Amino acid sequence: MMIQTLAFYVFAAVTVVSAFMVIAARNPVHSVLYLILAFFNSAALFLLMGAEFIAMILVIVYVGAVAVLFLFVVMMLDINIAELRQGFLKYLPIGAAVGTALFAELLLVLGVWTTSPIANEMLRAKAPDLARMSNTQALGQLIYTDYLFLFQAAGMVLLVAMIGAIVLTLRTRPGVRRQRIADQIGRRREEAVVLVKAGVGEGVSS
Repeated sequence: MMIQTLAFYVFAAVTVVSAFMVIAARNPVHSVLYLILAFFNSAALFLLMGAEFIAMILVIVYVGAVAVLFLFVVMMLDINIAELRQGFLKYLPIGAAVGTALFAELLLVLGVWTTSPIANEMLRAKAPDLARMSNTQALGQLIYTDYLFLFQAAGMVLLVAMIGAIVLTLRTRPGVRRQRIADQIGRRREEAVVLVKAGVGEGVSS
């Protein structure tokens, strides 16, 4: 029990420090690496809780796909760090005003925070018998039965965010040739194939 408690505090401390370094690091590549470290330690915390399925999903999906994709995107963007630092003081008042407003909203939310009686009942609820139901089955029943509508709502929010990111980054540039699939499919044989009859010993000039 002492080893589990010590491991919990070690993994939790590394997770908090890594999460802070994600937003505090000056180099975007270092931020992504700290994010991967935070994911690994979060997976270790889930293992201590007995949720091995969530831990493996966190490592496989977020570390193996999402974080690595972030790393490749950041490395290909070629962000000019010096130029970003030059505009820091210019936008400092606006950033400070937005940060102050968000901090005030958090204080208001915490000031009126109350614990729901349903939450207390759920905390006192008996855990499922792992001898008759696996961890993955219990998690699926909880997500797709008790919180089905919230799960679908979260999926819709992510879908809207993905569409918004595509719309914001899509640019129409003049002079750039793009593939037109409809024109390629609708092209006739006479427009694409030219039959040339060449004699013996003669070549075809372009």
